[in-house]
Amino acid sequence: MARINTNYNKLAAGYLFPEIARRTNAFMEQNPGAQVLRLGIGDTTEPIVPAVLKGLSDGVLALGKEESYSGYGPSEGVLPLRQALADLYAERGVSLDPSEIFVSDGAKSDSANIQGIFSQDCVVAVQDPAYPVYVDSNVIFGRTGDAGESGYDGLVYMPCTEQNGFFPELPDRKVDLIYICSPNNPTGAVATKEQLKKFVDYANEHKAVIFFDSAYAAFITDPDLPRSVYEIEGADTCAIEMNSFSKTAGFTGVRLAWTIVPKSLRTEDSEAGKVHALWTRRQNTFFNGASNVVQMGGLAALSEQGREQTDAQVAFYLENASIINEGLISLGITTYGGGNAPYVWLKTPDGVSSWDFFDKLLGECHVVGTPGSGFGPAGEGFFRLSAFGHRENVEKAVQSLKDNLKI
Repeated sequence: MARINTNYNKLAAGYLFPEIARRTNAFMEQNPGAQVLRLGIGDTTEPIVPAVLKGLSDGVLALGKEESYSGYGPSEGVLPLRQALADLYAERGVSLDPSEIFVSDGAKSDSANIQGIFSQDCVVAVQDPAYPVYVDSNVIFGRTGDAGESGYDGLVYMPCTEQNGFFPELPDRKVDLIYICSPNNPTGAVATKEQLKKFVDYANEHKAVIFFDSAYAAFITDPDLPRSVYEIEGADTCAIEMNSFSKTAGFTGVRLAWTIVPKSLRTEDSEAGKVHALWTRRQNTFFNGASNVVQMGGLAALSEQGREQTDAQVAFYLENASIINEGLISLGITTYGGGNAPYVWLKTPDGVSSWDFFDKLLGECHVVGTPGSGFGPAGEGFFRLSAFGHRENVEKAVQSLKDNLKI
């Protein structure tokens, strides 16, 4: 008799972004003709830059010639791209062997799939608020109990609050797997080297593993802030890092990312090399590799011209964040993030709940954002606005806030 995975039944309410879409669509049905300005989902909006387009085009054209056609490639990614990524990290003083870099179709999927090589009884700690996939994928995998007002039983939540600068304290108990995102989605906070060192030391002491999501690392403008966890001494024995071309090269719909699993990584019950071997086997078994065409685009994005053009696009989105931030501050709203990340994290005025503020913003200003409570219990009373948008729409949204928001 076939049976379903009942862990899916534990998932609280609808997934955050489909719920945003449902409420937005309902508003548009009730207000036909209204222009809705979207600063909600972190989806890129600007066209892919010319240098990367050429790389993608070259990849397509190569498939049309017998001498350059390619079928299946290595599940771990083509060597030139893995080498280019290793060279990128070398510029930051991080030494990686290309074989430690696994190219994939998304940091989101990797952050969920990586769980499969670890024991189901591992105790998981997550930043709170956190990107929903960290929590929901662990629920589906069976590592939690049911959801309550303070989150899921069995998960260790590490609150990120105004008081601690939106970077958590160490877990107050022994945990096995730790999710950290820096620059953080949703708060925009960036971990310092000193803050990360505490977690690296904790992980090495307790034989825990850190899952470090650095998908927004390219948005860090402060040279003193780390872009990779491997800039921290000792991280190679306790941390797995995920990154992506999605936000830096406009690949949200193209799909290309990478995960780093150092060969020196250890767990409580394994020696160096075992975790690397398990992830290699997992990818070889379940994954046939990222698109050959897309990997050509990734190579182009890492070229000198590609980096110059994508860096300019990153700077454009950061300017959007500055416009949003300044507009909110002019209204007397308390904000965080935006300087080294493409998200502005705001405190809802007068203690309004996150979802009530969503409805208020949509109803009064026709602006869509993301309720902080959708990212976890500690997100209640906060709200995220995304800097991913056309400049004209961002400016219209900010002006609508100034003109119409009643606070």
